[in-house]
Amino acid sequence: MLRQLSQNPREVARRFRLIGEDKKLLAAVELAVRVAPTDVPVLILGENGTGKEAFAHIIHHLSRRREKPFLAINCGAIPEGTMDSELFGHEKGAFTSAYESRKGYFEVANGGTLFLDEIGEMPVGTQARLLRVLETGEFLRVGSSKVQHTDVRLVAATNRNLLQLIQQGKFREDLYHRLNAITIQVPPLRERGSDIVLLFDFFADEFAHRYGVPAVQLSPDAEGPLYEYPWPGNVRELKHFVEKLTILYAGATLEADYILSHLPPREYRLPVLYTPRPDSHMEVPSTEPSLGWRLEQLQQQIRQLSTGQEAIQEMLKRLWQHLTQKERPLLGSGSVPTGDSQTSTEEDLSIEKNERSLVEKALRKYSGNRKRAAQALGISERTLYRKIDEYGLHGL
Repeated sequence: MLRQLSQNPREVARRFRLIGEDKKLLAAVELAVRVAPTDVPVLILGENGTGKEAFAHIIHHLSRRREKPFLAINCGAIPEGTMDSELFGHEKGAFTSAYESRKGYFEVANGGTLFLDEIGEMPVGTQARLLRVLETGEFLRVGSSKVQHTDVRLVAATNRNLLQLIQQGKFREDLYHRLNAITIQVPPLRERGSDIVLLFDFFADEFAHRYGVPAVQLSPDAEGPLYEYPWPGNVRELKHFVEKLTILYAGATLEADYILSHLPPREYRLPVLYTPRPDSHMEVPSTEPSLGWRLEQLQQQIRQLSTGQEAIQEMLKRLWQHLTQKERPLLGSGSVPTGDSQTSTEEDLSIEKNERSLVEKALRKYSGNRKRAAQALGISERTLYRKIDEYGLHGL
């Protein structure tokens, strides 16, 4: 059963709760499946909350060691003074509180797999002993001169830049090269495109079942803020986010405002834009974000562009063609820049000017009714009020 499953990265990913269809994610799963039958050390790199431990489980359960112990150890949670004792064990009387002999993790996991998470936090002295175990399979308990032997498959993980730690003298270069035989890079959630909504729905169903309530759902415009938010805590953060929404709004169809109200304000987060990768086999979600959201994203993209005025003008032309087709009832037939001359094109393509014009038209059309104007623009009332302040439109 396991051998058949190991041939299909999607099935393996789902079995180990790695939900998604992103190419980078599935490529990482496929690499874990391929190296699982070997005994080579594996280094898993990725941000906090991306699911690095799940890859260690894949490697163990698809290996010949699957009937033996699997131990997961967080190096960052072990005090520096006790690290050697925890990993290699100690003899009675080796230090003040050593009232009896104790096996370390390398002895307990003999024949199985030892997963050392956050290995970048391991003290340099312990790193030297770890290197010897990897090279010879031999170690000494603390306070003992008797050589012990172990047969352990080591899988390590970190969210730190080990090359920087090497330069700072905090990580041994020889240990890095020993661990780096096979490296698996786990992509952050913000780079996984449509997987964000897939995971949202998965967790919504899971928590609905757990709490015995109807699942929360996303309205079409609620997907935009999910793609825009950078998810610094990755899948772990999204999971807790969905759990909170399930508790507060069980059975509700959530609009964009509900999502935004429970995410950190824009000024307290990094602006990571959602841009589908050109090599992705997944299509962009069929439901497009609102007009206001698209304009805000374009403003941020323009500020980051360094390709010159020509590239900016071309992008703005395409955006205007797209927006006027999508929002024609509001923009009217005369609002599309004609591009008859270089000067008029540059003036008409000022994003601030046209955004102000859109807000002003909506306010005039609905006689100053903020709620109806916001709905027509496809933005929240909160965003509309911010635009009114920004462009000085209080008199409309």
